[in-house]
Amino acid sequence: MASSYNEETVELAALEWLRGQGFETAFGPDIAPETPGAQRALYQDVVLDGPLRAALVRLNPGASTEAIAEAVRQLSNPVGVGLQANQGMHRLITDGVQVELPDGLGGVRAEHLQVIDIAQPRRNAFLAVNQFTVVEGQVERRPDVIVFINGLPLVIFEFKNTKDASATIEKAYTQLQTYQKQLTRLFAYNALLVISDGSQARLGVAGAAFERFRPWKTVTGREVRPESLETLIKGAFTPEVLTDLLRHFVVFEVDGPDVKKKVAAYHQYHAVQRAVQTTVEASGVAGDRRGGVVWHTQGSGKGLTMVFYAGKLVVQPDLQNPTLVILTDRNDLDDQLFGTFSRASGLLRQVPEQVTARSELRQKLGERAAGGVVFTTIQKFLPEERGDAFPTLSERRNIIVIADEAHRSQYGLNARLGKDGVYTYGFAKHIRDALPNATFLGFTGTPIESKDADTRAIFGDYIDVYDVQRAVEDGATVPIYYESRLVRLKPDEAAWATLDEEFEEITEGEEDSSREKLKTKWAALEALVGAPERVRASWRARAWWSACPAGSAWPCTTN
Repeated sequence: MASSYNEETVELAALEWLRGQGFETAFGPDIAPETPGAQRALYQDVVLDGPLRAALVRLNPGASTEAIAEAVRQLSNPVGVGLQANQGMHRLITDGVQVELPDGLGGVRAEHLQVIDIAQPRRNAFLAVNQFTVVEGQVERRPDVIVFINGLPLVIFEFKNTKDASATIEKAYTQLQTYQKQLTRLFAYNALLVISDGSQARLGVAGAAFERFRPWKTVTGREVRPESLETLIKGAFTPEVLTDLLRHFVVFEVDGPDVKKKVAAYHQYHAVQRAVQTTVEASGVAGDRRGGVVWHTQGSGKGLTMVFYAGKLVVQPDLQNPTLVILTDRNDLDDQLFGTFSRASGLLRQVPEQVTARSELRQKLGERAAGGVVFTTIQKFLPEERGDAFPTLSERRNIIVIADEAHRSQYGLNARLGKDGVYTYGFAKHIRDALPNATFLGFTGTPIESKDADTRAIFGDYIDVYDVQRAVEDGATVPIYYESRLVRLKPDEAAWATLDEEFEEITEGEEDSSREKLKTKWAALEALVGAPERVRASWRARAWWSACPAGSAWPCTTN
């Protein structure tokens, strides 16, 4: 539906909404060089020197005059180009500036200066300026709105007029791409980008494809609204949310010389907020050590949500530098998730470690006093001898176990008598023997069946749900169409030889009667499909696949 906004009214509406969030506003020409209200000396300057100095003095009352001057110098001179420069500046802004000065005795003294107050967001100065002229080389540009925090240009808004059929939101995105190429100094500071035509509105970052710009569809995190610029500003641009996004939800994924920048979508942001809260509560003295389950459908960025969760968890004062154990049930998943965390290690402020053998568990977990992000598969918690208990590795309460795909492989608290007369337990018992006071939180990309009491017993209830329908509506995933058909393939005999073993592993902890029913059901499926990989996939997704009628669109309606 066409909007009644034009580009100017969208700009003015945005400023009004930002004022409502507590931002100061200004018209670019009123603070331009050589005017009575000038806040910079040259049009080439993109930092507002006066507000920056004032913020450094206000936030660092014990800092020396020399330290303030050195911090301003560092913050006014980005190092490098492109996303490398942006990453370096982002680190200075969010972590603070370390300066070294002569101590007068032939040595040096160090001072650390805070640039943005994350803990008390309203101590920062927020200024939104429209039509702020920037000159670089022979180019002169005026972004529609720039948001300055403590004098630093951290957010750019670009608008387009929907009355003009050719001026789409994609054109606003294209305009920002031009700015990135031409205004390299401005983009060394940029943290977030917003594009809108008054009707649609998306949040993204420099270097991201258009498809990665996502709507922000909630204000409080408890409701979901239609996409709009007003909701985006009121939901993501309070001082509290904006500073939180800057510090904990902007990530630079580094893979050799390649750098990719990403920001959390609204569903990731609010899921992490809830997960951190339930984790802190569950790990307390009165807590039950069950942090809950986050169900975010496949393709919606679940792995990155886990990174954001981990990054925010490690700085929680109540947890006193926790150790995070990332748990999967397959080596390929472990490698994949370890790669995701390793590329984003800058956000974690530490390098993740991967346990490659059972013998390493004690070294990585038992001998560690605090801290660390450790990856392992649940199979490494099997005792040396069948029927034995796994030895205790650590009794610390600030160990958080984050389970990916928190389903059947992690059940089994009760003993089960085998055909050989030996009592055995499931993986849930073994890992709790190893880490008796740890708190457990599960992430899954598939829904838990309503009758599945085991997952709730192990991890607790859902704390956040982002299902397929919402993901498709938000553009996070594309619709998938499912058509039931018979596929006959020649089985791989070598793979079939290991299938029974995998069945035993996957159904660990099930009652014998349930295991026999599953074996009968999936033996029939084996005959139809003929490929072990397909059977394994069906075991893990049966809750969805069995509920979808043939020929239905994915996601199908199951209730």
